[in-house]
Amino acid sequence: MSSAPQSSSTGQRTMIARPDHARGDVHRARADVHWFTTPGVDPADEVTWQRRDARIVHHGTGEVVFEQPGVEFPEFWSQNATDIVTQKYFRGQLGTATREHSLRDVVARIVDTITAWGTSDGHLDDPSAFAAELTHLLLHQKASFNSPVWFNIGVPDTPQQASACFILSVDDSIDSILEWYRQEAVIFKGGSGAGVNLSRIRSSVEHLGGGGTASGPVSFMRGADASAGTIKSGGKTRRAAKMVILDVAHPDIEEFVDCKAIEERKARVLAGAGFDMGLSGSDIHSVQYQNANNSVRVTDEFMQAVVDDAQWPLRAVTTGESVRTVRARDLLQRIAAATWECADPGMQYDTTINRWHTAASTGRINGSNPCSEYMHLDDSACNLSSLNLLAFLREDGVFDVDGFRHAVAVMLTAQEILVGRADYPTEKIGETSRRFRQLGLGYANLGALLMASGLPYDSEAGRAYAAAITALMTGHAYEVSARLAERLGPFDGYAENRDSMLGVLARHRGAVDDIDAELAPPVVLAAAREAWDRAVTDGTEHGVRNSQVTVLAPTGTIGLAMDCDTTGIEPDLALVKTKKLVGGGSLSIVNHSVPRALSRLGYDPAEVADIVAHLDRQHTLAGAPHVRVEHHPVFATSMGSNAIAPRGHVTMMAAVQPFLSGAISKTVNLPESATVDDIADLYVDAWRLGLKAIAVYRDNCKLGQPLSTSTPSTPPAPAASDSTPVATARRERLPRTRNSRTFEFRVADCKGFVTVGEYDDGRPGELFLRVSKQGSTLAGIMDAFSMAVSYGLQYGVPLRTFVRAFTSTRFEPAGITDDPDLRIASSILDYIFRRLAVDYLDTDERRELGVRTGGERAAQDGLAPDLQTTDDAHVTADTRQGHAASGPAGSGSGSDAPYCMQCGVQMQRSGSCHACPSCGNTSGCS
Repeated sequence: MSSAPQSSSTGQRTMIARPDHARGDVHRARADVHWFTTPGVDPADEVTWQRRDARIVHHGTGEVVFEQPGVEFPEFWSQNATDIVTQKYFRGQLGTATREHSLRDVVARIVDTITAWGTSDGHLDDPSAFAAELTHLLLHQKASFNSPVWFNIGVPDTPQQASACFILSVDDSIDSILEWYRQEAVIFKGGSGAGVNLSRIRSSVEHLGGGGTASGPVSFMRGADASAGTIKSGGKTRRAAKMVILDVAHPDIEEFVDCKAIEERKARVLAGAGFDMGLSGSDIHSVQYQNANNSVRVTDEFMQAVVDDAQWPLRAVTTGESVRTVRARDLLQRIAAATWECADPGMQYDTTINRWHTAASTGRINGSNPCSEYMHLDDSACNLSSLNLLAFLREDGVFDVDGFRHAVAVMLTAQEILVGRADYPTEKIGETSRRFRQLGLGYANLGALLMASGLPYDSEAGRAYAAAITALMTGHAYEVSARLAERLGPFDGYAENRDSMLGVLARHRGAVDDIDAELAPPVVLAAAREAWDRAVTDGTEHGVRNSQVTVLAPTGTIGLAMDCDTTGIEPDLALVKTKKLVGGGSLSIVNHSVPRALSRLGYDPAEVADIVAHLDRQHTLAGAPHVRVEHHPVFATSMGSNAIAPRGHVTMMAAVQPFLSGAISKTVNLPESATVDDIADLYVDAWRLGLKAIAVYRDNCKLGQPLSTSTPSTPPAPAASDSTPVATARRERLPRTRNSRTFEFRVADCKGFVTVGEYDDGRPGELFLRVSKQGSTLAGIMDAFSMAVSYGLQYGVPLRTFVRAFTSTRFEPAGITDDPDLRIASSILDYIFRRLAVDYLDTDERRELGVRTGGERAAQDGLAPDLQTTDDAHVTADTRQGHAASGPAGSGSGSDAPYCMQCGVQMQRSGSCHACPSCGNTSGCS
């Protein structure tokens, strides 16, 4: 008998017997055979269950925003995952008998419903085996569906919507535009997102049939944006998720490119005038276009015109005639300048997208979902699920190919069952989705997998590993889809699209030969080649059941629910994360992949313990004992002092893109010092590397962003030897009678006062800090802290040293302040020392420390690239050498991230969206 991995009640794999027939060619692509499970044994009975309380507390106010006591979860699930899943996915009214109270019940609700549908529709020969395997994957956090499945499937009297991603269409008529508004509203109300290409709407320079000129698509975007904002404010705790796209040849493309940048300038001017323009401020609603991601659709012809420095025609929608021509490089520079200023628009590469289109005879791919990973026919939907890659890495460092392949079969079969039985928001979307059966299987924890394997994310070996796994996932998914087609028939649109479907399969198979066989894991690459050979052979003979099978989604909420260290295709955000404790409170812990990586790289247990202890204390590997220089790239993260370069993110995307049916949700973060030319060059590189889409974010480019942080790049000075003369520190006391300055402050709901005593020359020499509503312990701590800072100042410690040390510290209370110069603070100390920096340090010194006032930020906007004259835009960008405004290594969140509207914690980037690490809320993606 052979064996397969089986998770025990502790979450660790053990070995159990597996039926021989599971290995046979006939059954290898089947989901209804026992692999992880034992016939006749309920996987839920093999788990040790634990009762605990689920509670989510607002980070700033301390208010309990959600609580359900006595919920039941496997003991190896974290408290964080428990809180998120309980709040988001348990159904029924809180406090009533109808409320779900156990993960066992939630998983059974979903699994039983899908299994019943699959049995009825002919997908399954052994329903009990399928149900057991799917239960195992969900309970052991090896895989997860997108949020609508958890929300809706199996819930009585609820539409059985299973998809999170939608693409709409709009034509050049007022009825179609109003229908677009209505359909978006329905989708937003259901907690999902939608994207649409507006290029069919005639431009503002074209005439209407009854006389006059058209309004143009940008004007209609205002109405859609207002509608999305209204739905969000009408009870939602997350922004509406939407995407608007315009083709690069549309006559209104320049207005489209500029629209959000102009609004960003307006927001800064209003903030400077005293209006409340904070993230949830009372005046922020006057800023338009903020509820959508904007993207420009560019063709190979346009990009080649950029390379050749040629002219580019803008063509009328109604006639196709050239309205006027522009210099292609100027237009790309204009796009890059707007992105530099406000992070929009992104880029979608139309020719590449349609070159990989599996249903080209039916229609073009015009649009995408809000996060750009789902790209297919208009008026369609995509059901997503993701696999936790780290769950398939064995302790010996070998990737469990057979287990991974079986998990692909189980999840894809479940999604295929869902797509035919689920409900859809409109009849047209339902018709297209059932006809083409688009699925979006993907993965999370790639960054953690590579680190645990001892491979740098930004390396040829890391990219080869990622490419091989992605090729295996998609190849085996199409193999499963071909076997389902043999059983149930191919998707209804297959006959008319047979040539394009099989052509894309062959192109995927050809790309496998481009993976570096010297660097990719041999067993994974061999399995990928075998899977694609079978997919092409079986697909040619039987067709495929699904027109697409894979995408790489952000995995925001579900990544947190699976206790993943990294989401989607992302690298580690930081080496230390915050863990919620069952009894309340939190604890900073080193990511699990770090000690695994150290062991994999050959460090002995004592060395690993020393390194982890240093990382636990300092939240950075800088200065850690034993770590060899050549291993530093393995522990590079997306932010901090050891950050992955922007092109490292792009090349990773390029490595896996040839093996995905859809695209990749990911934002490439750039430092504040990046220029317009840097962004333009990145857009050209992404096109040349074959990406389908890319989004870029330059640190500190948006008013609503919390203040960026910086980490010291200068290594600590060596310790003085015994023979080194040591200067004796002398205390400079303040004069008996001195001037002082007192300022009142409020951070979130906490009010306080700071008094600063000054020397005769105006330098600060002492600090007194009082915080309202403090207990005796906290009062003593604050007094002791004030005294320590005062002694430091009097013994000659520069104020800038304190500012560097205490800005960006993160603890409650945190959030919005009442200071117009410093609107957001990550803690009381962060606010106080940035306030002291503003009052006592000169401007250049503060800028070096990353501390600027709101007025200075607004003034800098006067130096922002002029969107009307882009020739010298790059000259006016901030090009300070060596300055990269990134967060501390252990912060756990990107400085560009908004604060969660539900619990007040700063969110972290997840693909092209954001997810709250505390409650699982997302900024638009499930």
